[in-house]
Amino acid sequence: MFGITPSARLRPSPFFEATVADGVSAFTTYNHMLMPTSFGHPEAEYWRLINGASMWDVAVERQVELVGPDAGRLAQILCSRDLSKCRVGQGKYVALCNHAGTLINDPILLKLADDRYWLSIADSNIWFWARAIAAERKLNVQVNEPDVSPLAVQGPKAEAVVASLCGDWVRDLKYFWFRETSIDGIPAAVARSGWSKQGGFEIYLMDGSQGTRLWNLVKEAGKPWDIGPGNPNFCERVESGLLSYGGDTDDRTNPFEVRMGKFVDLGVPDDVIGIDALRTIHRTGPTRHQLGVTLEGEEPTAFGFLWHDIRKDGRKVGDLTNCAWSYRLRKNIGFALISTACVAGDSVEVIKGGTMVPGVLCELPFL
Repeated sequence: MFGITPSARLRPSPFFEATVADGVSAFTTYNHMLMPTSFGHPEAEYWRLINGASMWDVAVERQVELVGPDAGRLAQILCSRDLSKCRVGQGKYVALCNHAGTLINDPILLKLADDRYWLSIADSNIWFWARAIAAERKLNVQVNEPDVSPLAVQGPKAEAVVASLCGDWVRDLKYFWFRETSIDGIPAAVARSGWSKQGGFEIYLMDGSQGTRLWNLVKEAGKPWDIGPGNPNFCERVESGLLSYGGDTDDRTNPFEVRMGKFVDLGVPDDVIGIDALRTIHRTGPTRHQLGVTLEGEEPTAFGFLWHDIRKDGRKVGDLTNCAWSYRLRKNIGFALISTACVAGDSVEVIKGGTMVPGVLCELPFL
């Protein structure tokens, strides 16, 4: 049993006490915060997500807020996706790249007003990046971290839960669209989004002092649908082919290598960071791509924290970036970031602790 040493460098979320009360058994760190990763029953938590409704503390998805006359301009400079038609109340999945075209985050951008945007980020310090770019370009915009903390409700019964809590208007929300609202007096924005393919919503709490109360309101609203606590489910996200920035990417990964090419618009203005490099990569073609790999074996196997070499004909051709036991496929499956010379159907070997584990490449998603 490991303890957690309190530190100013590590913050609990507004839902921390509620998750402890509901039996959280493990955390990870993400954006200098604690994120629940288990409530002690991994398979039951998986099936709850697949068949019912699961509620997650994902306050670690911090918001980078852009406010001011040049907020829209800064948002476009940072994002390689065309934002010119993005409307208030709309969200978009975007790629943030550095000047070399390397992916540095894959947030959801939410447009709250013509002069106010949020970037709901993955695990990296985008505040520093956005502030530096704004200062360098002499833009009239403030970049800050607002008091906003998402709580996700995911699963096929999530819509019924959130509709009972907020009203039937949530049923009409399109994917990635959102609306600001109040839940029993608690300010929030409700978006149809979430890091699963099972459907659901993210409730962006806009008053951190109300975390426990909001958690309990969602919990109470979900009782008719047997809601229970969970977390961004590792098995489900691998089965569904969902990218984990920083987990499935390294310090030279570009969007085209990890199936994000459709979120890159090469016709955006020339001052968009990384667009020149992305145009070149698109023209010449990436040298790696992301595929699935199904491994031999009828029992779950642990691959640990590190990437593992993938070999073909005795030569390294890529890396296994994750591996999970699929409860539905009853196989060990994972992602391969691998040479474009390799294609679905190829036989490969994954090196685990000096042992070669045979596998077959396939297209993503698995399910």
